[in-house]
This record gives sequence, structure tokens and C-alpha cells, in this order.
Amino acid sequence: MVGANLKSETMKLMEKRSGIEAEMNAIIEQLCLPGGPGLSGNLVDSEGFPRADIDIPFIRAQRNRLAELKNDHQGITEKINVNVQVLHSAKLTSTPKESGVETNQNASVVSVGASVSLQNLALRDSQGANEVDIISGVPFAMVDEIADASPAAEDGLQLGDQIVKFGNVKAGDNLLQRLASESQVNQGHPIPVTIMRQGALFNLSVTPRTWQGRGLLGCHFRIM
Repeated sequence: MVGANLKSETMKLMEKRSGIEAEMNAIIEQLCLPGGPGLSGNLVDSEGFPRADIDIPFIRAQRNRLAELKNDHQGITEKINVNVQVLHSAKLTSTPKESGVETNQNASVVSVGASVSLQNLALRDSQGANEVDIISGVPFAMVDEIADASPAAEDGLQLGDQIVKFGNVKAGDNLLQRLASESQVNQGHPIPVTIMRQGALFNLSVTPRTWQGRGLLGCHFRIM
């Protein structure tokens, strides 16, 4: 069956994407070690000379590899989204009934696009015997800096976490401004956050609040 083959292909793509995300997270963790240059920090000192405390060729290679992985991740995600849309369209055109109940009512399907952040998709085959749950998470930002003892750190965010959903912020334009606004509006109140870490999705809550450091969260987001 075409549908079964397409679902199998989609699952393989998701496994490949998870491997890419794991490699990306490993590179990010390495680049962001204490004393390291981070994802975009200077490789020269204040006088313009190459920093002697870091391996500059290695760091450049890691940054280039990270950029390649990001492009691969985007391409695979777009393929997954196209496959899901095809599967969903095929499901909507066929609505077999069992005992007067349409089987497609049991499927939780949300249309997806390349810029959508989190979609929970449950696709069933025509026999209803095997269910494939496909979670397509498209992160839009990454935690590239986080302070010790900050609200973000205490509430569970970690360096390298990829933000899939932050309160009402999912994707789109002016993301940094919207993230800041979401934190300010919800100061003192928990914000539900969905993150991708080591290729897996996690739900947690972060409460913006004043502390001894800067900002209400004590972390920095880099738009992906």
C-alpha cells in the first residue's frame, strides 16, 4: 500500500532527523563549554590576535558542520511535513465506518508547514490495527546562553535546548520580540514550554521572575 510505504518512509526520516539533532546538540554542548567561544563568539582576543586558549581550526570546523546539519534538518523536516499532508489528505478522502463510528475521528491530525513549530499527529491505516504516532517538532529558537541559578536554569531549561513552543509563541516573525513580550506579560506566572532535547520532545514550565541577574529568565535565545 502506498499509504503504508509513505508512513514507513516518514518514520525513517524522523529517525534520521533525531540523529541529526543529537549530533547538533553534541556540537553545541562542546562549543559552549566554560571558556569556549560559544556558537558565534569571537575567535580573536581584544587586540585582534587569534585566541591562544582555543583550537580555532577545530571550532571553525564544528561551526561549519553545525550549519550543514541545520540545513539537512530543515530539508528532512520539510519532507516529513509533505508526507504527513499527503497521508492526511488520503485519510480525509476515505472515511470507512465501523459500528457507525468513523475511524478517522480517532486520529488527531494537525496540518503542518515548514514554519510550524509543533504538530501532534496520529495517523491510522485503513484497517485500524496499527497506529503510527508522528510528532513533527520544528524548533524555532535555541538556548545558546544560560546563567547559573537563573529562573530558566532552575525551571529546567538547559544549554542547547531547542524551543518548539514558548507559551503562545510558536513561529513566525519578530520572534525575539514576541519571546520577550511573552515573558514580561507572564512575569510571576508559569509559561508552558515545549523543547527538543537530544532528539526527544519535553514539556516543562518556566516562570519569568526577577532574580539577582539580568532579565526575567537569565537565558538567551538564538533564532534558528
